[in-house]
Amino acid sequence: MSLLVVGLNHRTAPTSLLEQASVSGDDTPKVLHDLADAAHVTEAVVLSTCNRTEIYADVETFHGGVADISDQLSRICGIDLGDLAGHLYVHHDARAVGHLFSVVCGLDSMLVGESQILGQVRGAFRAGQAAGVAGSALSGLFQAALRVGKRAHSETSIDAAGASIVAVGIRLAASSLGILSEVPAVPVAPPGGAAGELGGAAVLAAPVAEPPPLAGARVLLIGAGAVGSLAAQTARRAGAAEIVIANRTPARAARVAEMHGGRAVSLADLPHEILMADLVISSTGATGLVVEHDLVAAALPGRGGRPLVFLDLALPHDIDPGVRALPGVSLIDLEALRVALDGAQVAHDVEAVRALVSTEVAGFLDRRRAGRVAPTVVALRAHADSVVHGELARLHSRLPDLDDREWELVEGAVRRVVDKLLHAPTVRVQQLAGAPGGDSYAEALRELFDLPREVPAVVSAPDLDLVERS
Repeated sequence: MSLLVVGLNHRTAPTSLLEQASVSGDDTPKVLHDLADAAHVTEAVVLSTCNRTEIYADVETFHGGVADISDQLSRICGIDLGDLAGHLYVHHDARAVGHLFSVVCGLDSMLVGESQILGQVRGAFRAGQAAGVAGSALSGLFQAALRVGKRAHSETSIDAAGASIVAVGIRLAASSLGILSEVPAVPVAPPGGAAGELGGAAVLAAPVAEPPPLAGARVLLIGAGAVGSLAAQTARRAGAAEIVIANRTPARAARVAEMHGGRAVSLADLPHEILMADLVISSTGATGLVVEHDLVAAALPGRGGRPLVFLDLALPHDIDPGVRALPGVSLIDLEALRVALDGAQVAHDVEAVRALVSTEVAGFLDRRRAGRVAPTVVALRAHADSVVHGELARLHSRLPDLDDREWELVEGAVRRVVDKLLHAPTVRVQQLAGAPGGDSYAEALRELFDLPREVPAVVSAPDLDLVERS
């Protein structure tokens, strides 16, 4: 058996394809059972968010598992596997573990460090348990991943990474609008600090200087995902007079607007809203341009010469770079933010989480290798106990005159001899399990002692209390 993850995310697929690949809560049980019925899949968990759909599985063979999971993703998306394959990624064993640990820590998110993914991973795991297809292999993996995610968010300031990018972008925009004369250094709130929070993400407090960075400004937000919601909160804290949220899904725009005291509109309203806005922040994740040059050019005559700033937080770009050439229009993109951001602390936190993930992956793999040896050790001792029991029974029939005290001494001596003979090989094989090729030592013991291949129940039974507590 081996671990495998096959999926697509915001880096490998356009938003339209991610939407097709999305698996709703109602559809999850059927997808899980279809995976469990596949020839090479023994366990499965489906993680589906707005930025990714991934299937984690314990499989009997690598190639067979990849084929089964890829076919399932093709059916979910409703497109031919040949067209889908270029958007898929595959991670196996150690890389699969490292990928999940990075995902749950927010390192693989569009907004680095966001903590919403922690709850999404937990929900996916519980759905797999409820469907009866997340067994001991994936339970151990996901329990470890959730623990690593909690450590990352509690022991570092990774939550602040995305918030810092948004806050710096807003301050640069305020400077372009003439509200600020300069852009001061941006402090990053420590874990549990006094800064505001959104889903666990620290948000920079409003600067001491008056007026606030966006005092009196009209802010139009295009996109109502995690980045858009964080931008709405940051803009509100920065003193924006009006916040308008436009999104392809009206319900999501309305939800973010309600959270932050804004107003929801449809994408069809963009021409009018751009005409009225001072700052436009876009973060849709679309594959094509959302705001084109001609749309902005058409709005300029009615603005009365007011400056207009675009803050493009999307990758790939939402805003046509050509708008920079229009009079009174400024464009700030992610590249500009990387130059402006004093990211020493942010970079430090990201590297700290990466180091944590690396250490935890190594520890998990060591424990898994040792766990694979455990059934062999248990089987060896069970075999030895059976041999001892049989030999003592025969000896007892040949020495019927021994009293209880004498028989106790004989039995104890025999068992001590067997325990001492088994002690060194069983301890050593557990030590060697963590080394490259460690499984071969357990295999050698099974061959030498003709041990059964079945895993003893005492080893294979999952810890249901531990699973439930997680």
